[in-house]
Amino acid sequence: MSGFNQYELCSELNASLEDLKYSQPTSTQEACLPDLLSGKDVAVEAKTGSGKTLAFGLTVLNKLVNEAEAGQHPHSLVLCPTRELAEQVTYQLQLLAKRIPNTKILPLYGGVALAPQLSSLRHAPAVVVGTPGRIMDIISQSRLDLSGVKTLVLDEADRMLDMGFSDQMDWILSALSAKTKTVQTLLFSATFGGNIKALSQKYQRNAKVIVLDDAHTRAFIDQVAYKVMPDKREYTVAALLTEHQPSSAIVFCQTRIEVKNLAEQLAEDGFAIVQLQGEMEQFDRSNAITLFKGDCANVMIATDVAARGLDIASVDLVINYRISDDLDIHTHRVGRTGRAGEKGLAVTLIDDTDEVKLVSFNSQLSEDIPIKSGQALRFHSNRIKNPAYVGIQMDAGKKQKLSKGDILGAITKQGKISAADIGTIQIGAQKSFVAVKLRSVRRVLQIFREEKVKGKRIRARKL
Repeated sequence: MSGFNQYELCSELNASLEDLKYSQPTSTQEACLPDLLSGKDVAVEAKTGSGKTLAFGLTVLNKLVNEAEAGQHPHSLVLCPTRELAEQVTYQLQLLAKRIPNTKILPLYGGVALAPQLSSLRHAPAVVVGTPGRIMDIISQSRLDLSGVKTLVLDEADRMLDMGFSDQMDWILSALSAKTKTVQTLLFSATFGGNIKALSQKYQRNAKVIVLDDAHTRAFIDQVAYKVMPDKREYTVAALLTEHQPSSAIVFCQTRIEVKNLAEQLAEDGFAIVQLQGEMEQFDRSNAITLFKGDCANVMIATDVAARGLDIASVDLVINYRISDDLDIHTHRVGRTGRAGEKGLAVTLIDDTDEVKLVSFNSQLSEDIPIKSGQALRFHSNRIKNPAYVGIQMDAGKKQKLSKGDILGAITKQGKISAADIGTIQIGAQKSFVAVKLRSVRRVLQIFREEKVKGKRIRARKL
């Protein structure tokens, strides 16, 4: 047998895989699925975008079906570092579980009201996906019973530790250990340093450690460093963006102030940008990610902390505005490009004081990052690449029973706009989003202003 057929998954999951057009496992899935499905504790070092969510999703749901749980308590718990990753993991698990009856997969994370989440726990979910802080809060209020948990997943465990969730994770894992002794614990991390090894040794039982060689990934990423004057960094970023004209790019900065200043300058130059930094409210942060993923902005400027745990597909270009202090962080940044067999470029800007760091990095890498002069790079305002779409937000969502089909139908049928002009449609609890080609934006806004959708007026605005 080949493909996913070799794993003898339940018929419901095989049907879901066929629906989703997943026929061949990735190298990461091939390396870890046999051990995951056998019930072993497994620790996997794998980069973001390697297919790990599908791997542990199949494990969790296959066990759920085979054990035919009554559903009085959650069967599995998945811990993630950020709200965005928790939402993405929930969505992927929901797609996989579509053929499994009465399988509720519930996201629980901070930054939003607690009461609705507590209300949703009245009917026990099969799988809970959440951030450590919010999960700890809910358990401490005796509103989440862990006694039925059979599988625990620590997704991007290194990021959870980096973001200061060590105490919360210890508390949750200790509470889980006190409730049940039969938990299969799966740990996924982009790096496997001392803290992750200690976490594995403390909470996993004779874990199978799987370290995946990322030589194949490195082969798809070209790296280069440009030496620039300290006062020319902003200009050089703009020059790189007009020279390479990426459809998507992430610029990593060290501080929130750098993010803000660079964002203001690039916006003034005419680039369609979004920013991610720690001072942003969750609502603004979610909008920024939605715009970037929906091809409504092609440049994201972010700090490392703000960008951790994001589920964003491969970008064409990564720019390190300033070299990172740590090789693991550099590797994480660079790993945002060159995924899924696509070629990617990672550029690091350095000045005289940064060269020592780069020399240190090169001594630890299999291939040196070459250094070039940035003096020849020129910014050309007439070469700025505009995003494919404009984002429109609607003041209605799942709570108002709004669906993707409702939005698409209103635009294409009532507005007589071609479906080719419509991009990503995203439905939230109270808000929804649609990406629209520039030529149709005015007409779409007019539709929501003058027409009813499902018998109701829905306010819409351009983001």
